[in-house]
Amino acid sequence: MHLTPFVVLWASLTIAVLGLALFRYLVSFREDDNIHLSEGERGLITEQLTIFHRLDAIDKWGKALTVVAGVLGLLLAGIYLYSRLPQG
Repeated sequence: MHLTPFVVLWASLTIAVLGLALFRYLVSFREDDNIHLSEGERGLITEQLTIFHRLDAIDKWGKALTVVAGVLGLLLAGIYLYSRLPQG
């Protein structure tokens, strides 16, 4: 059994997870940790909410892809090790 296509799929998922982590890091640069409550800071509140929702979506996809890549990696490792067991 050739595992090459599955290893390429796993590597692609892993690269996507790393790309999402980098993208999240870049988006979080614009994050403002201060709490804005006054009416004059309404624009800042809207910007904070936009960045918060974007980070939330990135986190959701990042967690899902991390789980899928981890399970696929463990499955591939198990199949590879099983194929190397002595037959007999």
